[in-house]
Amino acid sequence: MRVVIQRVSEASVTINGKIKSKIDLGLLILLGIEESDGDEDMDWLCRKIMNLRIFNDDNGVMNKSVLDVNGEIIVVSQFTLHASTKKGNRPSYLRAAKPDFAIPMYEKFLLKLGETTGIKVQSGEFGADMKVNLLNDGPVTILMDTKNKE
Repeated sequence: MRVVIQRVSEASVTINGKIKSKIDLGLLILLGIEESDGDEDMDWLCRKIMNLRIFNDDNGVMNKSVLDVNGEIIVVSQFTLHASTKKGNRPSYLRAAKPDFAIPMYEKFLLKLGETTGIKVQSGEFGADMKVNLLNDGPVTILMDTKNKE
């Protein structure tokens, strides 16, 4: 699993002109899934996200987690995170999981992250043409890949 985590002051996902999800202070997480991902990857990632200290404390130091600031979370599926640009100018998405595997994993991730954090996790819609609007706070953007844990 590969994620781009953005600390946001606000974010929303719009599909067909209608807002599906909207948050204020919190995390916008773009999630890419590959066929080799499993429960261990999901568990590790959820724990890391829950404890990631990227929100400012009273001294302006990034020392608080999304839980500490009572933040919100939106997770958006993003198969393009597994793009390979080694050859030519058109990215290849061979590493990205096919929908029959990725959709259940995405839905399971949403539930697992909600259970782990105690936060009602909002989402986009897998495979939909989404418009993602965000105000990146900082900016703070973190990349994580469960295949590179060390």
